[in-house]
Amino acid sequence: MNLFYTTNIEGEYAYLSEVEARHVVQVLRKREGDMLNFTDGKGGMYEGKISEIGKKKCVLHITKQEQQVGKRDFRLHVAIAPTKNINRYEWFLEKATEMGIEEITPIFCAHSERTKVRIDRLEKVLMSAMKQSLQAYLPKLNEPIKLAQFLNNQETTQKFIAHCEDDFDKNQLSDKIEKGQDVLLLIGPEGDFSVKEIEAAKEAGFLPVALGNTRLRTETAGLFGVAVCAIKAP
Repeated sequence: MNLFYTTNIEGEYAYLSEVEARHVVQVLRKREGDMLNFTDGKGGMYEGKISEIGKKKCVLHITKQEQQVGKRDFRLHVAIAPTKNINRYEWFLEKATEMGIEEITPIFCAHSERTKVRIDRLEKVLMSAMKQSLQAYLPKLNEPIKLAQFLNNQETTQKFIAHCEDDFDKNQLSDKIEKGQDVLLLIGPEGDFSVKEIEAAKEAGFLPVALGNTRLRTETAGLFGVAVCAIKAP
């Protein structure tokens, strides 16, 4: 099944973007009267009949809809440092979306090797992954922020910081998650969080945790955390 995305919905009609419309017309060769499936990225899953179609537009008459499709009992927010190789970061975004992550914040840390990201490019990765995995929720992507600014503005019940330092007592993330509670997980850059950052996170209520018994790349650590939460938190 092909799934399309639009937030331009008015009454019984939905309007695809120019990019989506071109795919419908030029790739799928759809015509008026054909049926399409689409989501609004906010939990709504729809079925619509093409009522108008052109090279740059596609109007759908909504024939069926369902809300809160796949909604979980908890929200997972991962704040993760962008990797030096942006392709690795995009890989994380894609796979985390497939697993149902709700929110992502790029954070810049003391050891970060990358200090800029293109939000528009990352949003396209998220949208593509949402459609490919047939999900009704588009993860929220926040603007990049420095870790120090991020730490003290979070009210999530369960807050964790995953790091590799041996001088701090740590439990396995899988042992500390409480079912049905929102989770916020911090993942550092290639050089890990600094000791000062770990201490600041602890002061802000973040619990230090380990992700297994091996040293993981940033993007692997992020995905490991997403998988653990998907299994343990529901």
